[in-house]
Amino acid sequence: QVQLQESGPGLVKPSQTLSCAASGQLFSTYPMGWFRQAPGKEREFVAGVSGSGGTTAYADSVKGRFTISRDNAKNTMYLQMNSLKPEDTAVYYCAAKRGTVVTPIAAPYIYWGQGTQVTVSS
Repeated sequence: QVQLQESGPGLVKPSQTLSCAASGQLFSTYPMGWFRQAPGKEREFVAGVSGSGGTTAYADSVKGRFTISRDNAKNTMYLQMNSLKPEDTAVYYCAAKRGTVVTPIAAPYIYWGQGTQVTVSS
């Protein structure tokens, strides 16, 4: 069983970092991802990282601006967000899945955090 807890600044500056702290064993074996959901829109994939941190994947909309990483010694995953835009405003969720594959599909992720609001003003 894995429990995930996101933390973030809420109203953000042009660059901010989200954190996702995990409890439970075997954290380093779980591929993890960040998803977001804006009002009136479906939840969408933002970025993913393998258990070791060696493989990452990004949505085209954030590629080059966001960086996903993890520190397995601290059971924590991060999302560094740079050059933020108003369209990045959403509730951001961290998620974990079993297996080894990093996937942008939400269904395989079985552990989810409660979400943290990110608001980027224009």
